Amino acid sequence: MPYVRRNALGEVISLHRHAEGSSEFLPDEHAEVLAFVGGRPSPGDGSEGFARLDADFVRVLEDVIDTLVAKNLINITDLPPEAQAKLFSRKSFRERSTQHSLRLFADSAGFGSVIDDTQFGDTL
Repeated sequence: MPYVRRNALGEVISLHRHAEGSSEFLPDEHAEVLAFVGGRPSPGDGSEGFARLDADFVRVLEDVIDTLVAKNLINITDLPPEAQAKLFSRKSFRERSTQHSLRLFADSAGFGSVIDDTQFGDTL
């Protein structure tokens, strides 16, 4: 479906449903189309490292929020409902993905014991 337009360097600069001027057809699953819409970075463009840094930073933010809630500096209900749902979804996913991993430390009174997330149901 996507017709792409390229700049002088050959980089995709826009996607279109229909052919326009000097546009070129690429399949939906083409790496350049996916990279343009944010599906995954093109190999060798350097964005893999930046995406990894973003993922690591999101985890840091989750840990900061967990700490603030545990210390009663903020309530989870202070956050918008969409943010609450995303935090609960990520926490639930992390817990499921590490369920069979080796646990070296006992669980402490963390995020799960502070907040009742049953009202959100299964968001995945």
